[in-house]
Amino acid sequence: MAAPRKSLRRATLSGDANNVADLRHTIRYETRLRGWSPHTATHSSAPASEPSPDDVASSVDTGVVTTAPSPRERIVGSLLAGAIGDALGAPIEFHSIDSIRAQFGLDGLTEYAPAYGRIGAITDDTQMTLFTAEGLLRARARAVDGGLVDHVEVMRLAYLRWLATQGQRVDDPMWGSEYLDSGWLVGVRELHSQRAPGSTCLGALISGGTGRPAHPTNTSKGCGGVMRMAPAGVLGADAFALGADFAAITHGHPSGFLASGAFATMTAELFTGRSLPGAIDGALAELQSAPESDETLRALDAAVALASSGTPPTPEAVESLGGGWVAEEALAIGVYCALVAPDLRAGLLLAVNHSGDSDSTGAITGNLLGALHGVGALPIDWLAELELADVIELVGEDLASAFVDDTPVDTGRYPPY
Repeated sequence: MAAPRKSLRRATLSGDANNVADLRHTIRYETRLRGWSPHTATHSSAPASEPSPDDVASSVDTGVVTTAPSPRERIVGSLLAGAIGDALGAPIEFHSIDSIRAQFGLDGLTEYAPAYGRIGAITDDTQMTLFTAEGLLRARARAVDGGLVDHVEVMRLAYLRWLATQGQRVDDPMWGSEYLDSGWLVGVRELHSQRAPGSTCLGALISGGTGRPAHPTNTSKGCGGVMRMAPAGVLGADAFALGADFAAITHGHPSGFLASGAFATMTAELFTGRSLPGAIDGALAELQSAPESDETLRALDAAVALASSGTPPTPEAVESLGGGWVAEEALAIGVYCALVAPDLRAGLLLAVNHSGDSDSTGAITGNLLGALHGVGALPIDWLAELELADVIELVGEDLASAFVDDTPVDTGRYPPY
């Protein structure tokens, strides 16, 4: 059995490979053929099964056909690629494409730029994605422990812990204040940083986070729900319903929570190895049976039509789908960019270079492409400078261990409430 490998980021920074190209070669073949080893190195994922036509993946760097990434590699890749997209978009969120081109040239932004005092800074999108993963793991721990599980209540508490990292502590009538300080994630010092958190998320959570699809607390369809929902794909057949429920905690408009459920369905399909068009079809099927889904269906239909139209993929094409400030537009832009991307790097750059919510559309595109291609496809130069890459990787590993390998959740790290 091969010796356990270090994390991607640590291997990059410690010089384990002679150069980035050598390390990328190592990662591509070791992770896809042997399985990805977590920080704890307690186990490796099982080798990928014999690939079907849908399950054969092309290397985004060389075009070499390799065996498909494992579910573990897809989950970890989705979280990391989403964070990379978030970090790429962070410095140009709120900027017009004209101002982006004026600052960075005709091609727009092509590498990380400084944001929040550093290169590779994540925003509230990735912060809340991590706390979504935490809520999933805590609910899993409670279920395995034999307790009754209200997934939405567990997720609400996870989001209130995120709110505490933003300087707002809400003492819940049932749970008091002790729940705010439990678990390991809330103790990550770097997460206690305000990165332009959405006013809708803040307001809904300060008021208690009691929103549900049938009893919304507001009428917002902002993208703050969909941007954080990629991890919910580990729920499989329940991803659509629970993804919508989790988003409705903060966003009460049907398009706000249904787009989130659709996104969770897409990552659920991709985690199992389905093609991107197949994953989109799965989400469309869920939406077609949901009331008040017309707006989200139209947005996704427009994204698919644009991707198949032969129109050159440009910022102007992206902007024809909207600015991404609302949920259905953000998801449509993410889907379009993922569909037309020749590789992960190009897809992320397309997703952030437009006059809109660049970090959210970058995050969604990254979540999709990371789930599609797996962790071996991530650009190592971007991964090396990504803030909290080790934390994000570890959370992805924990999700895969619990939901793919059926390994018991560490309740010291993820208490069951």
